[in-house]
Amino acid sequence: MAQLLGLSLLSLFITAILIIPFIDFLYKVKLRRKLQKTVDPFNKPTPFFDKTNSWKVGTPFGGGILIIFVVIALYLWTFAFLNFETSFWLVFVLLFSFVGFGILGLYDDIKKLGLGVKNPFFGLRLRHKFAIQWALALVIASILFYKLNYSFIFITGFGLVDLGLLYIILASFAIVSFANAFNIADGLDGLASGLLLICLGAFLAISVAQLDPGLGTFIAILMGSVAAFLYFNIFKARIWLGDVGSMSLGAVLAVIGLLTGKIIALVVIGGVFIIEVGSSLIQLLSKKFLGKKVFPVAPFHLLLLHRGWEEPKVVMRVWLFGFFFAILGLFIALIQ
Repeated sequence: MAQLLGLSLLSLFITAILIIPFIDFLYKVKLRRKLQKTVDPFNKPTPFFDKTNSWKVGTPFGGGILIIFVVIALYLWTFAFLNFETSFWLVFVLLFSFVGFGILGLYDDIKKLGLGVKNPFFGLRLRHKFAIQWALALVIASILFYKLNYSFIFITGFGLVDLGLLYIILASFAIVSFANAFNIADGLDGLASGLLLICLGAFLAISVAQLDPGLGTFIAILMGSVAAFLYFNIFKARIWLGDVGSMSLGAVLAVIGLLTGKIIALVVIGGVFIIEVGSSLIQLLSKKFLGKKVFPVAPFHLLLLHRGWEEPKVVMRVWLFGFFFAILGLFIALIQ
């Protein structure tokens, strides 16, 4: 445990040193939010979101790039200098999830610079990107199934339930869902990154209980880097994750949960992310098929803003919700 904490501190220290020059770099390459009207996936305007976020124009995004590079470099370094063994495929599936979804998110970030008008490569539609997400998730789930022999879930009172090939579909659904849920939750300063830190703390405890050094090391390093980023991401944020960060971190959170073998605990620990994506999905489907809205605004964090809460108040109270879900999920995981 001391070794994991040391790696987490090292990751925090490295990220903290690099993040200020990295923010300056993002300003130089002009990877900053522009003043533009946003739309939902069905091309409907989102005036309340624009109203509450208009003052954030000019803030750089792309912090996920730094987190990905620091975590991968430090994680690979540990294998050269620390004496522990772990499965090649466990390492591969973690890094593939991180990089694969990160590249897809980076595509969206670059598209925000307006290249989609001039370059057909940046003209992919939502359904195409969703298909790519599923393709990546199916590759990851197949590795879990065929190389790491994951095909089961544990249900209290029933024990282990072998799902067979159905596990690949379930795992893929979890990965795609969390990638998009994290992306949706990353709408307020510090909200998603703070929730992630809480979730990772719960999964670190699970990995230590399971004596899984490969997974525990990755989680510890990721926690340190995210913690350093969060210092600059809380209200008023100097940097945002961008889609490169939100999609990669959401996907890797799901993979971490799947690698612990605690799918039910994953759903509970990530309960706030489930609420975020669930409220957004209900709103979208209602507008599409019923022609009316269920909520005044969605997702969940925007609804709290709509009720008159200030942004820092929303973030801190949602963090408390996340802490409750993490404790509950950790309890479920440890009694299984």
